Amino acid sequence: MGSTTSNAYAIDLTDVAKTYRGGVEALRGIEMRVAAGEIFGLLGPNGAGKSTLVKILMTVIRPTRCTGTVLGQPVGDKATLRRVGYLPEHHRFPPYLKGGQVLDHFAMMSGIPRDERRRRADELLELVDMTEWRDKKVGGYSKGMRQRLGIANALINNPDLVLLDEPTDGVDPVGRRDIRNILTRLREQGKTVFLNSHLLSELEMVCDRVAILVQGKVVSQGTIEDLTAASRHYVIEVAEEHHTHVSGAVEPLTSAGPDGKRLLPTGIAVEITEGMLRVRTDDAEHVQPLIDALRARSAEIRTVRHVRASLEDLFMQAVTDPTTGEALRPGAGGRKGKRRARKGASK
Repeated sequence: MGSTTSNAYAIDLTDVAKTYRGGVEALRGIEMRVAAGEIFGLLGPNGAGKSTLVKILMTVIRPTRCTGTVLGQPVGDKATLRRVGYLPEHHRFPPYLKGGQVLDHFAMMSGIPRDERRRRADELLELVDMTEWRDKKVGGYSKGMRQRLGIANALINNPDLVLLDEPTDGVDPVGRRDIRNILTRLREQGKTVFLNSHLLSELEMVCDRVAILVQGKVVSQGTIEDLTAASRHYVIEVAEEHHTHVSGAVEPLTSAGPDGKRLLPTGIAVEITEGMLRVRTDDAEHVQPLIDALRARSAEIRTVRHVRASLEDLFMQAVTDPTTGEALRPGAGGRKGKRRARKGASK
């Protein structure tokens, strides 16, 4: 596998592809960079290739081609994998083992000395709030408890990079909040956390940056603030009985623009719909003259809100075909994309 060099990135991928038997293209040239010490979220619809990418990074799946590094070394470097923690999406622990035994077993496989294994297991069980379940069999755990134990197990080797595939799957709201707190603590310790999740609201609350994967390609990546910059605007809502004052207040301050919009002298678009103004700017200073004009006409202003697209909005935009308005099919696109999608591309 090829490599690039950058100490600033925990994961630095320039070209990762995977074509399964039958010509199913799960990944079609992934370019992605995860900065050291950040929480990075990978999102995409089923069939986008998320789990395939994670499994390639962990050498569970062999790529068709792969150029990039993990922790500064080529993807697949065996020594580097000792510095990586991994929670698969559908992990299973033997039901007859107790929670403490699971951690002890994997600590032993990671080469942790016997006298350190107990201390390390105790610390991690406390971190995931599972101390009282240490001596109870995994077969009696709930799904959320198994997820907590899985996270503890992914941290048993004190990794620099943690890959978590759907870590909050099956976890109740309280558990998801606790897991978010755990991830924040890991970041504070200088660890890099790579999340693959369907829960967009969870990613939005905890991630420093995200990437959106669609049909085997990264269609956008960056901070949520950067990705939503173009969508940010102000909304001014006027009481219903004062809707008739809106046009009269706005028109003297604006000129006619395209599509029925009004333009401020700065070129900022103002949209008027049923007593509501949408001012397409991120700068509150440009909104003040409109508020003053409405007040001068004794219009009752109900709300002034700063609005931006959510991560869900970005996601839906990315997975919608702009020509049809319909959601894109699972799997990779391209010349044979539809036929391949029916065969079922890997997630």
